[in-house]
Amino acid sequence: MTPVLIDCDPGIDDTLALIYLAALHHLGEIEIVGVTTTAGNTTATQAAGNARWVLDLLLIDAPVLPGRPGPRHVELTTTPETHGPTGLGYLEVPAAPEGPEGEWAAVWEGGVDKHPDLKLIVTGPLTNLAAFRHSHPEHYARLRRVTVMGGAVNYRGNTTPTAEWNFWVDPHAAAEVFGDPPAAGIRLCSLEVTEQFLIDPARLTRLVQDLGGTPIAGELADVLRFYFEFHHAQGEGYQAQIHDLLTCMIALGTVPYEDLSTTIAVEADSPLMRGTSVADLRGHWHRSHNARLVTAADIDAAHAELTRATRTLAARWPVR
Repeated sequence: MTPVLIDCDPGIDDTLALIYLAALHHLGEIEIVGVTTTAGNTTATQAAGNARWVLDLLLIDAPVLPGRPGPRHVELTTTPETHGPTGLGYLEVPAAPEGPEGEWAAVWEGGVDKHPDLKLIVTGPLTNLAAFRHSHPEHYARLRRVTVMGGAVNYRGNTTPTAEWNFWVDPHAAAEVFGDPPAAGIRLCSLEVTEQFLIDPARLTRLVQDLGGTPIAGELADVLRFYFEFHHAQGEGYQAQIHDLLTCMIALGTVPYEDLSTTIAVEADSPLMRGTSVADLRGHWHRSHNARLVTAADIDAAHAELTRATRTLAARWPVR
């Protein structure tokens, strides 16, 4: 059973990622050892409340803790216009209480100590990962399987012409992490690949059907409808890009994908280029590689994998 720690900012696509991970947890394929949250799509405490709501509906008893309240070097920006007032579209869920300072990092530290094969999946800004680098450098260096959703690597951005949201929110954290990555490096799922994984109303209808009697099924329409409307207003069609769910599948190796070893750098201080990520694909910088950049993923297989997980979850759901 693969131990998984996810650091996220739910957020609508993070919510789909949590549903998927919960399904695999119930199927005995992974163990969710903890969920920590960053400030990005919403505040860290609201994101923790959202994550706790999802896991409670799906009977997952794992710790959920808010991480740092915001970036160290820039003012926090959230996206109620994208993910709704509290991050779950048209739903409203109470925020989690603020925990003791650093409690979230203790979950990471314990995960590294107890699980040498721990998979850390980061689907929000890299605020907590950078903070862990500062506060627990020895444990940070021992992270072996880190997958990150972020960046628009050598590609157009979705927040500025060149920057993706997670890296733009806390560019210094992203720059620090890629400037000094864990010893095993980072697998990066950037916008060019993740925006290909789309859910439209027809797929949403099938997803709700596949989830059957699970309590989350009846809530998804109000969550996803907000995201559909946002993408439609952006001229991207009445559908939603589900970046974080695809990232989880890639992290767990449940869908075929292609990647390459390269050097990633992130701009932190330029006002116009804030959060811009670049891959040195031709070795111009003569720097050691710090990442494996995902360049392609089998999107049809990803939809089939989501169907497999949700249908099997529904079939095993306890009858009350």
